[in-house]
Amino acid sequence: MATAPAVRHIALVAHDNKKVELLRWAEFNRGTLSRHQLYSTGTTGTMLEFELGLKVHRFLSGPVGGDQQIGAKIAEGGIDTLIFFWDPLEPQPHDPDVKALLRIATVWNAPMACNVATADLVISSPLLEDPQYANQRPDLSPRGWDGSRPV
Repeated sequence: MATAPAVRHIALVAHDNKKVELLRWAEFNRGTLSRHQLYSTGTTGTMLEFELGLKVHRFLSGPVGGDQQIGAKIAEGGIDTLIFFWDPLEPQPHDPDVKALLRIATVWNAPMACNVATADLVISSPLLEDPQYANQRPDLSPRGWDGSRPV
């Protein structure tokens, strides 16, 4: 008996200089993306909904808190995959938020792609829709912590 494919919670984010690149990538992968729950920062989410007809839960724009909202959802376990086409060559006024989002995705062991090549590998992995696969989230509980230092 075949099992239903897993539904992943995928965040799609792109800096201004990378929005067209993300749109092209998402258009190519529309069929796969449509089977998952999608999240995005404001402008990128609007673009994906309008141009591709994908249903996207939109957070605030990145510079006004959207990156932090997505990071919080990753930390809570509500988003399990991050596709973030960021522009390392363009200074961003909210660069600390960008670095925080990348850090949070890494800390919580979320699959993360920051360019087309890696995004292609993530989206085409058979593990993406394998219901038995779950990325291992680290145990960061405060066991043995007295509030000021490790015991």
